[in-house]
Amino acid sequence: MTGTVKIGFSDILVGYMRVSSVDERQSVYLQRDALVQAGVDERHIFQDKASGARDDRPGLKKCLSYIKSGDTLVVWKLDRLGRSLPHLLTIIEDLKAKSVAFRSLTEQMDTTTSHGELMFSLFGALAQYERALIHERVMAGLAAAKRRGRIGGRPPSISQERLDMALDYLNKGESKLSVARRLTIPRTTLLNTLERIGWQPRSESEEGDGDVDERTAENNEKKPLNRRRRQA
Repeated sequence: MTGTVKIGFSDILVGYMRVSSVDERQSVYLQRDALVQAGVDERHIFQDKASGARDDRPGLKKCLSYIKSGDTLVVWKLDRLGRSLPHLLTIIEDLKAKSVAFRSLTEQMDTTTSHGELMFSLFGALAQYERALIHERVMAGLAAAKRRGRIGGRPPSISQERLDMALDYLNKGESKLSVARRLTIPRTTLLNTLERIGWQPRSESEEGDGDVDERTAENNEKKPLNRRRRQA
């Protein structure tokens, strides 16, 4: 008897239903009939045609904007409302903050009863436990990668073999532009990689002169072509 004690909400029921393109026709009738049989007025039923993973559900947004304090939101099944357990609990928490009750017909969950409140609390504890596990796995993965000398994030764009070749050429005095061309590496990628590993040229002046000489050579290569174009 304790599980059926009403906590105190009005009898205004608002329904929400979501259908996917796969089972659209059958699911529409099934959900609508169940909501109407539960006492929801058809004029107060909101609907979305979208997969459960999608965030853009205009019908749900309209439903949550329409519903008022003292009302009860009714769904055919829990997975019709939330795309995940944390998302579902967030919606129900927002409803509770607005003094709106929640009912799921299939799972027989009703937050207007003490039994429904207990179920909701258990779901909340499970969601918090799930978030803690995910965080723990992420931190463990980062720690394992760090022990192996890796840093979390995107992998380097240059293989270790090509990086070793680039460092060898650079240490012999070649400019960064020349090395990037020789190894067909984008110059910005090479510069970012060198900055990431903390490489410094043996002589800043030599490195700078090398880049200047390389650019000068590049310009000199273009000059005869420019002359021919002007003569033409």
